[in-house]
Amino acid sequence: MKSLFLSVNDTLYRGCIWIAGLSILTMSLIIPWGIFARYVLGTGSSWPEPVAILLMVVFTFVGAAASYRAGAHMAVAMITDRLPPIPRRLLSVLVQVLMIVVCLFMTWYGTKLCITTWNQSLASLPGIRVGMTYAPIPIGGVLTLFFVVEKLLLGDQSQRKVVRFDHFEESEGAA
Repeated sequence: MKSLFLSVNDTLYRGCIWIAGLSILTMSLIIPWGIFARYVLGTGSSWPEPVAILLMVVFTFVGAAASYRAGAHMAVAMITDRLPPIPRRLLSVLVQVLMIVVCLFMTWYGTKLCITTWNQSLASLPGIRVGMTYAPIPIGGVLTLFFVVEKLLLGDQSQRKVVRFDHFEESEGAA
């Protein structure tokens, strides 16, 4: 069961990395196109800016889930690092429980926001529903929740091969 859970989370992690990476790549291609169209062609396109903003939202919430699993989120550990082992462990569990609360909040209220705004369309992109633009919030909450539960039950997984890109870089340099 443990290996299945880790395997599913590895797949989710890879998916998060790909989605976040493709979002930032696409965004970095769309923004220069918008600038080029406006200042060189003299015809400002209306779609690059809102699409880039939507991609940034996807990058933020899906990338945050991957960042959490990789242990790459900013943390202030000045006080916790100085605690004895037992209080440090209890505080770590408390942090994970609070993370679950945050994930549930994002999922619940993000879903409500999507449902509430689903029948509205974006003014700049009439084919896209407003509720769809908010979908990364509950999706990111659920993805992060999987990684929080994993950390709570199985410990830190940031050293797994799938998460550690530097292992790939080191082995690539050795060849």
